[in-house]
Amino acid sequence: MRFPCFFVGLAMVSVLAVRGDFHVAPGGSDTDPGTARKPFATLERARDAVRSLTAGGKIPRGGLTVWMHGGDHVRTRPLELTGLDSGQAGAPVVWQAVKGESVRWLGGRRLETFRPVTDPGVLERLEPAARTNVLQVNLVAAGIDSVAGLKSRGFSRPLVDAHSELFVDGHPMPLARWPNEGWERIAGFPEGTGQGDDHGGRLGALPDGFFYAGDRPKRWRDVSDVWVHGYWAWDWANSYERVTELNTERRFIRTAAPHGLYGFRKGQRFQYLNVLEELDAPGEWFADRKSGMLYFWPPTGSVQTKKGRDVVLSLMAGPLLRMTGVSNVVVRGLVLEATRGSGVEIRGGMSNRVEGCLLRNVGNYGVVIEGGLGHGVAACDILDTGDGGVSLTGGDRATLTPGGHFVEDCRFERQGRWSKCYVPAVLMQGVGLRASHNRIVEHPHCAILFGGTDHRIEFNEIARIALETGDVGAIYAGRDYSFRGNRIEGNFIHDTGGIGMGSMGVYMDDCVSGTTVLGNIFLRVHWAMFIGGGRDHVVENNLFVDCDPAVRVDGRGLDPTPVWYSMVDDFMRRQLAAVPSELYRARYPALTGLDRHYGAPGETARVGDGFRGVPPEGNAVRHNLCVGKWLDVGWRATADMLDVRDNYVTTDRSQVGSESGGLKVPMNSPARAMGFEPTPMEKIGPRRGSTAAGRGCVASRSCRHRAAARSAPRRRCR
Repeated sequence: MRFPCFFVGLAMVSVLAVRGDFHVAPGGSDTDPGTARKPFATLERARDAVRSLTAGGKIPRGGLTVWMHGGDHVRTRPLELTGLDSGQAGAPVVWQAVKGESVRWLGGRRLETFRPVTDPGVLERLEPAARTNVLQVNLVAAGIDSVAGLKSRGFSRPLVDAHSELFVDGHPMPLARWPNEGWERIAGFPEGTGQGDDHGGRLGALPDGFFYAGDRPKRWRDVSDVWVHGYWAWDWANSYERVTELNTERRFIRTAAPHGLYGFRKGQRFQYLNVLEELDAPGEWFADRKSGMLYFWPPTGSVQTKKGRDVVLSLMAGPLLRMTGVSNVVVRGLVLEATRGSGVEIRGGMSNRVEGCLLRNVGNYGVVIEGGLGHGVAACDILDTGDGGVSLTGGDRATLTPGGHFVEDCRFERQGRWSKCYVPAVLMQGVGLRASHNRIVEHPHCAILFGGTDHRIEFNEIARIALETGDVGAIYAGRDYSFRGNRIEGNFIHDTGGIGMGSMGVYMDDCVSGTTVLGNIFLRVHWAMFIGGGRDHVVENNLFVDCDPAVRVDGRGLDPTPVWYSMVDDFMRRQLAAVPSELYRARYPALTGLDRHYGAPGETARVGDGFRGVPPEGNAVRHNLCVGKWLDVGWRATADMLDVRDNYVTTDRSQVGSESGGLKVPMNSPARAMGFEPTPMEKIGPRRGSTAAGRGCVASRSCRHRAAARSAPRRRCR
């Protein structure tokens, strides 16, 4: 019996409704039925097809799957999912790459037609060595109308979409700059300007500008879009500033508003960015936004780009995927890259997951989760982000209701490409969030930053952080007595960097309190465990090897100077008053110990006049094993303020064995007799089998980042 065509179509839709499958491919058509043989062309068409099946709750048993076929799904705007696109518990809507195919959501455009530079005016501006190596591409001819320029960003600045960037074979290329390596130094600031820095030094006012040394800028023809990036006053606060005045005779620079919180300090470091004349090294590039020409020195040094080379210019603003009020959606096995915003943003909803994806070369965060309940990022590789890796915000501090968000089994490398400071691989704010079994390496500042209560930071490996900053911790929190119930357990922190003050392993800064630090391993970390004036911390069962020292404690809460009681102490009083007193004291009884210093809840305590200060009481340091330098107590703290007992301290390296054979604590170690039990190293870092497509860049077998992801050797401890 022969059926009319429209009956065949209805039958096909019926089959799809039962199987829950739709297909999307770059070469498909939105007029096709969305089958494997006749896929849709766009993600929006697939979304609408899912909506047509899920309307009225008609979700097939086991859920729906949108299968995405290999190739570039070029995006010019975010894919927007709302509550209409939700699945159900046990029946999720899954957006998934077809097995064995590399599916890329691309927020930029591939550039292919590069030619040698022929414009005499441009060639004259380039260094002689660059003239035969720099190539150009006409962006207008390539259909690119505009390129986003640099923006003011960094410490204390709001999160904004990044400028356009150039990527080659998955790697970010440096903008033309001076110097290529290292830094210039601030030579001073105008007399009669500036103010004290509350630490005995002096800062120049940002609107008044600063002086530089040398005559390098004299060779620059056009300074209308020159920027400077610097650590203007402190090694933990950087920002990007647009140059509005560059006087080469006075060697003077003035920058545009908005300015940062601090001023200019003589001797601090900075660099110049976005200067055509400084396109003088392989990999550097410069876009002339007036003429629409992009100039590029390929990283091979060749005058021709290699055949098949993937050269991408990021263009799109906003995230590649935005989920608002969505529940029970899974995004799996994709490559998401080259947007100027974040990779994925999830707000509200419940139980969404991003898993087995490669998120790289985005301008902001890899994944941003705000609000909702129980969202997770699992088994992803998150590389080369302009800001941080994953940002988790959830839970209710007023009721201490947990948010349940998590990030687990992920590999993070090279976050903070632009913003540098306080853009960690994992940011957690709120109540009851978790970061576990991740590997975090190559970061300019802190790896994990948290604020709030009842978080879990467990079994992560963290190495080579604080590569460009100082006074920072691999795991960091600060300035709040009400941050309680947090647990840092079983992490391996090793080989950290840091300039100036250096870096810490776990840094409890400015009197933050009430954290349990249990069973961690610290190897070659400057100040491994630092209690900066806080209270009620438990430091137990940790292994410290070659640290300087293992534990450091100070009493800054007793500091009577104005910089403390007028700023930090006052802020912390207000933070403590902002949380429900009865609820918090019932959940965290140690908070009542503050009452004799601050007054009982509801009592008005004076700040400044009659300042009594808060000592670092209630801290317990016990059952730890230290090979090397042990304990440093100072700056208004005394040893009798601490509970220090049953720790085994030695200089005998045999107590942990050799690194080549793996760190091993012998069964007859005196530390074990004192209560120390080593953390099993096999529990640390991403777990085996945590992705369906295998470890490394899970969505692409040819990804060049695999080798880099395994570059740091794993060390074992038993």
